[in-house]
Amino acid sequence: MVAVPQRATGGTILVIDDEDEIIQFVQDVLEDEGYRVYAACDGKQALQLARAYTPDLIILDVMLPGSDGFTVCRQLREEWDIPILFLSAKQSDVDKLQGFSAGADDYVMKPFSMQELVARVEAHLRRQRRNQQKAQTTRLLRYGQLVLDLGAYEARYAGTPLPLTRKEFELMQLLILHPHQVFSRDLLYERIWGLDALGNTDTVTEHIKRLRRKLAQCDPHTEYIGTVWGVGYKWKLNTSV
Repeated sequence: MVAVPQRATGGTILVIDDEDEIIQFVQDVLEDEGYRVYAACDGKQALQLARAYTPDLIILDVMLPGSDGFTVCRQLREEWDIPILFLSAKQSDVDKLQGFSAGADDYVMKPFSMQELVARVEAHLRRQRRNQQKAQTTRLLRYGQLVLDLGAYEARYAGTPLPLTRKEFELMQLLILHPHQVFSRDLLYERIWGLDALGNTDTVTEHIKRLRRKLAQCDPHTEYIGTVWGVGYKWKLNTSV
């Protein structure tokens, strides 16, 4: 199933769901908002369309035929660093955490408000555009052998690229620019995801866990990100610019 492109002032969105009614509903509303929308009903078709049309954002159901949405999300994340929003009837905390662990940026539960979904889509895309504009100015942040290239949106350790997602990079950038300042999960969510009170801050915890694992693989003897229990997270080391 491939949607016919309409006017596309807002960007390109890929919707992945096995329910035709939901696809048609979401597609109609997003196209009215100025987005070009493509649709897939399973993971295989989703990967084909993503490679063909390079969407700016993906809306993904959990319950799909063949590979489930969590598996599809991990496959998509291996190739693209764009916002991925789960749209699912699975509402338990375990399901949400599994979605964030798979690489999703947001989790919207069915039944859902289309106004809320559009608001989240717009917020993610605004954030992405702001980040692209900021990246035009080259600046290096250094701590020992760890380097963040803000212009290239890249992290390196001892000259070797550190494979970070966009959100992981932005989290580390924010923390490293404010060493020893404690950020709550709510504040990190607002600063990085830009969705003030619209989403679940569990995604912050999952992104911090993945970021810590990647840093530990490079330097297992240094604790870069500290936890202040009951408060939030902080960058523990002074960084040179």
